[in-house]
Amino acid sequence: MFTPGLYKIFDEIVVNAADNKQRDPDMDKIEIDVDASENIISVKNNGKGIPIVMHKEHKVYVPTLIFGHLLTGSNFDDDEKKTTGGRNGYGAKLANVFSTMFKVECVDTENDLRFTQVFRNNMSVADKPTVKKCTASEKKQGDYVKISFSPDLARFGMTHLDDDTVALLSKRAYDIAGTMASAGGKKLSVKLNGIKLPIKSFKDYLAMFTGLAAPVAYEKVRVA
Repeated sequence: MFTPGLYKIFDEIVVNAADNKQRDPDMDKIEIDVDASENIISVKNNGKGIPIVMHKEHKVYVPTLIFGHLLTGSNFDDDEKKTTGGRNGYGAKLANVFSTMFKVECVDTENDLRFTQVFRNNMSVADKPTVKKCTASEKKQGDYVKISFSPDLARFGMTHLDDDTVALLSKRAYDIAGTMASAGGKKLSVKLNGIKLPIKSFKDYLAMFTGLAAPVAYEKVRVA
């Protein structure tokens, strides 16, 4: 048994991180952490990040607009061919809406800034964003985006992140490692709770499933 809504908001955050690999082939890290005891889930990716600038029209920082304002996405054209998973800017914001705490952290080395903002109570309360100059270590680390959130378990009819749910969320990390293993650019490393997953190819991913008869055939689809 699992709760589809909870899985969906988690998946939206994970897919956002994976999509960035297509925008920046040099992205090579995704880190996923699921802390059931504290009810905190976090997803972090490096690669070209979010510009920490004030949006000219909406007069808020771009990260605030992306994660804290509904109906501000750009992926609206159903006739457009796409290979990314985002949709209309809703996904991450709905994760915010269905969380008691939703924290956005990002570094923009081009503008030499670090951004942090916390939303609370299903996005009804937004703390004032903190914008500071990058430290030397942050600049060396490079751009990244990290989302941490506490799902509003009561809204999903849950009292805690049970073992089955944690296992399902963890499997999604393996899915991402397997499906993104052949993406262009730098090899993508996926960590789950601080441990690097031993998946270097889609074949490695398939080998993790017991009961599959050898040899296993699969097709690699190239997107024009």
